[in-house]
Amino acid sequence: MNAVDLGIPLVRRSTDSSERPDTPELVDRFGRVATDLRVSLIDKCNLRCTYCMPAEGLPWLKRDEMLGTDEMIRLIRIAVEELGVTTVRFTGGEPLLRQDLVDVIAATSSLPSRPTTSLTTNGINLGGFAEKLVTAGLNRVNVSLDTLDRAVFKELTRRDRMQDVLDGLAAAKTMKLEPVKVNAVLMRGVNEHEAPDLLRFCIERGYQLRFIEQMPLDAQHEWDRGAMITADEILEMLSRDFTLTPDVAERGSAPAERWLVDGGPATVGVIASVTRPFCAACDRTRLTADGQLRSCLFSTTETDLRGPMRDGATDAELIRLWQGEMWAKAAGHGMDSGEFAQPSRPMSAIGG
Repeated sequence: MNAVDLGIPLVRRSTDSSERPDTPELVDRFGRVATDLRVSLIDKCNLRCTYCMPAEGLPWLKRDEMLGTDEMIRLIRIAVEELGVTTVRFTGGEPLLRQDLVDVIAATSSLPSRPTTSLTTNGINLGGFAEKLVTAGLNRVNVSLDTLDRAVFKELTRRDRMQDVLDGLAAAKTMKLEPVKVNAVLMRGVNEHEAPDLLRFCIERGYQLRFIEQMPLDAQHEWDRGAMITADEILEMLSRDFTLTPDVAERGSAPAERWLVDGGPATVGVIASVTRPFCAACDRTRLTADGQLRSCLFSTTETDLRGPMRDGATDAELIRLWQGEMWAKAAGHGMDSGEFAQPSRPMSAIGG
């Protein structure tokens, strides 16, 4: 087993990993620079996906535990204007449940550096929000859709809301929140047979499909690697119906490996966080709804910004905390090592 298998990037260490260079950028000891901020706006969700949380939901954050509008905007401003962040993705839980979402997006889009903004959503409320999001300055959306079968959707999400998701996707396309990306998780014995149908659906409507390997981020801690549909399996299933050719376009820090479908221009992507880790190119920094910094989706530690901010910390003090969190970032998630530990927070509380 090699470093790539362990999710550890083959990158050169700095000559003195104990001393952070004098730069405002969010650098780490392995030479990576975080320019992509993932902001979890809320931990609540209006679905109960079986691979994410129990049917009864979870103990949600209390209002005073969550960052307020001004606090959230302040931290995003610091990230963009002081720390070199160029893209901001809003996630949840379900971000469209946050009442001040439009205000936060508008404030972010109005920053002098004008970062690229995006939203990851389950799509249920997207139809009614798409126009407001565009007016606020949002650039694009990612929508989760694991099945085209209404009965399977209801079984997976414990809600009969598939048509709302389809309507949300159509509204995003109409409002040109493009590229409209669809995120799908395949589960063995549940929906893996739908992979070709999902791809046809997206190609016909001009959406970009991304399959995501199921990750150990469920609240129940019941993730089973043996039950996960791997990237190799996904590609094998798709290849029965389509001719897939590796996309030679530079991938950069994008998490998805892409393939041209039947010669293009349509593409399909696979985000193989488990079997083909891309830690070496990671450029992400994460902020939770309650003001905790995370250097990695799978981090087991966090740095608190909410407490110091409410105690009167200056921007300079918050910047140093942020820089310190990212400097200490691990080389990789190490998911295949014997030391890997699943984060205590589930995906809904961390943000995608």
